[in-house]
Amino acid sequence: MPRKTNAVIRRRANVIEQNTAHPVYQFTLTGDEILQIAEISRVSRDDAGKLIGYQRPEVKRHVEDIVAYLNGDNVVFCNSIILALSSKVRFVKSRGPQVDDGEVASGILEIPVPGRGETKPGWIVDGQQRTMALSKSRRSAMRVPVNAFIADDVASQRDQFLRVNNTKPLPRGLITELLPEVGGPLPSNLAPRRIPSAIADQLHQQPASPFHGLIKRSSSSSAAKQAAITDTSIVKMIEESLATPSGCLFPYRNIATGETDMDTIWAILITYWEAVKQTFPEAWGRTPQRSRLMHGVGIRSMGRLMDKVMPAINPQAKDAVRQASAELALVVPVCHWTNGRWEELGGVAWNELQNVPRHIKTVSNLLIRTYVQAKSRGA
Repeated sequence: MPRKTNAVIRRRANVIEQNTAHPVYQFTLTGDEILQIAEISRVSRDDAGKLIGYQRPEVKRHVEDIVAYLNGDNVVFCNSIILALSSKVRFVKSRGPQVDDGEVASGILEIPVPGRGETKPGWIVDGQQRTMALSKSRRSAMRVPVNAFIADDVASQRDQFLRVNNTKPLPRGLITELLPEVGGPLPSNLAPRRIPSAIADQLHQQPASPFHGLIKRSSSSSAAKQAAITDTSIVKMIEESLATPSGCLFPYRNIATGETDMDTIWAILITYWEAVKQTFPEAWGRTPQRSRLMHGVGIRSMGRLMDKVMPAINPQAKDAVRQASAELALVVPVCHWTNGRWEELGGVAWNELQNVPRHIKTVSNLLIRTYVQAKSRGA
């Protein structure tokens, strides 16, 4: 049983001084003890729309599978739980020449156990489901390895959460929503998505945006998730335009210096997608099941058309939306977002279009070809 004095868990631990601001501790706790001192911080937003937390919802089936294993014979639990601990914890270094080699020191870690209604001093960064399974199994008192770092700010916790889960199949929407909140350098496979993710976040939150309140986030309430565009579709649309030399957003990002003209990018996106909203009012704001314009295939395809339409339009002009709407009118006859069939695509029904590369490519090709041919006839 854990030794507690004055509501404190004392555990022998090693401290690794990798970073003076964020020392790393290695020790053991039981599943019950972890839940006593650590929160499971799930991603959500406060009343002002600011992102709080960082964890994905508990996966019930996965937890049940772990419980079944823990209730069996010959159990080995070698994967450590990773915690972020507040600076309220105290480390008392042991005395003697053999307890400190200059990089690793041994001692006693003291973690305060909060009373009823008090804030817990820890947060589970990795191992949420394993901890839940431990607490529900008949081995809830079994000690398991724990790695912990000191971090009072949520930003540092999010940063570690993304890095720890970088090679795991995290929900893409969760990564998308967290990226703008991480201030430090990111892994190479995540860094290019930070700016598109930040823009998607603003498109969702700003009242001036045609996407205001329509983008599905991991932190959205259950009701909001039923009638929204997936944020990954928006991010991919922006990311593609920024990264492709033929993209209308490409000129506004200096790859060499990392400088990005966010004002112009914002103006282009607001102008174009407001024109899309006005051009297809019957298809805007509906669920993807009722409108393929709000589906991934619609967002990605119309995003590629944006790269053809917007280079000739000054997004700062007073009549920019009207100009963009006039350009979009050229493709209206071939679009069937909410009913009918796409005859130019072999008669495929409107609701048979899927968010797959083949359909995105064929719809994009049709829209761009129709637009370019219409412009040529009018020239």
